Amino acid sequence: MSATTWLQHHARTALVLIALTCLASVGGALYAQHVWGMEPCPWCILQRVLYLAIACVALLAAALPTGSAGRISTALSAGLVVAIGLAGTAAALYQYLVAAKLPSCDLTLADRIVSGLGLDAWQPEVFEVRASCADAAVALLGVPFELWSAVLFGLVAGLAAWIVRAALLRPDSRNG
Repeated sequence: MSATTWLQHHARTALVLIALTCLASVGGALYAQHVWGMEPCPWCILQRVLYLAIACVALLAAALPTGSAGRISTALSAGLVVAIGLAGTAAALYQYLVAAKLPSCDLTLADRIVSGLGLDAWQPEVFEVRASCADAAVALLGVPFELWSAVLFGLVAGLAAWIVRAALLRPDSRNG
């Protein structure tokens, strides 16, 4: 059975796996924050929001009905996961290449989005910005946290793109 054929039959499983991976990533970030004292910057918080958005979309997509309409809905939902994953990759790379080298990240796009959503007031232990981008630049196993995040966003976007492809192929298609 090819990987595409497997995805055609197990797209829901793959979507749940994406959601759980994203939730685990946010859990890991919260653990690093509250146990290791790694305080988040606006770009860190924005990435948390994007991981949670992916998890929500993936779980909703996994709950969609099967059949022809379900395949289209799955493809559209997975396409949205691809878009959010690419946005997350861009945010992580921007944090690494630009923001981590700045003394302050006040009033950056990430800061405006996080403040505008009001999540920091609703759940400060999860979404409150507590450090500048330069102060939040830490590494795990010698690799900056934001690069780990960029890789994970890329993997999630890649798997979701594969789900889109598998959902759009006819189930009896031998292309794969």
